[in-house]
Amino acid sequence: MQPLDPFIIIRDPWHPVALDSCPVRILVIVIATVALSLLAAYFWIVHMPGESGRRPMGSRPVDTADLQRHVHALAVSIGERHAGKLQPLNQTADYIVKQFEHTGLAVRDQTYTAYGTEFRNVIAELGGEIDEIIVVGAHYDSVPGSPAANDNASGVAALLELAARNADQRFHRTIHFVAFPNEELPHGGTDAMGSLTYAGRAKQNGDKIIAMMSLETIGYYTDEPGSQKYPAPLAWLYPDTGNFVAFVGNLRSRQLVRTAIASFRSHATIASEGIAAPNLLRDIRRSDHASFWRHGYPAIMVTDTASFRYPYYHTPQDTPDKIDFTRLAQVTAGLNQVIRELARRFH
Repeated sequence: MQPLDPFIIIRDPWHPVALDSCPVRILVIVIATVALSLLAAYFWIVHMPGESGRRPMGSRPVDTADLQRHVHALAVSIGERHAGKLQPLNQTADYIVKQFEHTGLAVRDQTYTAYGTEFRNVIAELGGEIDEIIVVGAHYDSVPGSPAANDNASGVAALLELAARNADQRFHRTIHFVAFPNEELPHGGTDAMGSLTYAGRAKQNGDKIIAMMSLETIGYYTDEPGSQKYPAPLAWLYPDTGNFVAFVGNLRSRQLVRTAIASFRSHATIASEGIAAPNLLRDIRRSDHASFWRHGYPAIMVTDTASFRYPYYHTPQDTPDKIDFTRLAQVTAGLNQVIRELARRFH
């Protein structure tokens, strides 16, 4: 008996078809190429180092009371805060200045003009041994019509807590804790954004920003299956339960995404997912980190995925009672370790 020819399939017992015929061979090559490309894309864009999961916290946990106090101050005591309501917006900036000053950090306003009105970035600086800079930022404005407890009082609360926890530390690299106005529409993507002003001036000054993290809407988590949505086709690649925090970057910031999430996963008690995708995926650009991309700086967004999970996104119901302060504290504690490792040894 002759050995079976591996290039023969039997479509009809009397008419064997050769797989090495030209059209079939081309089809096999195309299918193999597509499969390999998808596999490569998965490992390049989606796959992240470390394991996403819960583990005992190795460092001192973050006090939820401080986070609640900041969110209440912004979302309840102040409320709406945007270019259409300048007094509350400036009141928010004043509150942030006071909290930064309480830590003992050097604080300054970076003012700029848009629409004939003066706006303020608030910067707290922790000086390092060299001139490389880590930026940790969050926007403090709200969308009109919303008290914006999650978007983005949660991010500001974490920013303030991170500044407080590191004010007495000394690092190799300088850290800037920055609160930005005018991230929300209609300002997003325009020169009115505080983050775009900051990044642009940094570029003009030759500042060596080697990493930027934007804390964007980080307070809502749920264990309900089917609670997490995604832009197509990412739903095939990520969990359908919204109980994780996401690290989001573009391809040029891929190393920063991987470094940050690896550090986070080695310390955090909450699950995490990461992506480093092409800029063509519009939803990866939806915060202040994109302002730094425009000026060539590596930057990432840390988020609970906002409108892809949060049912109260940009509504009057975005109130403090919707925030999971326990998990917000877990995220903040994990980010604290990320910042410390970036400031010490990120390359």
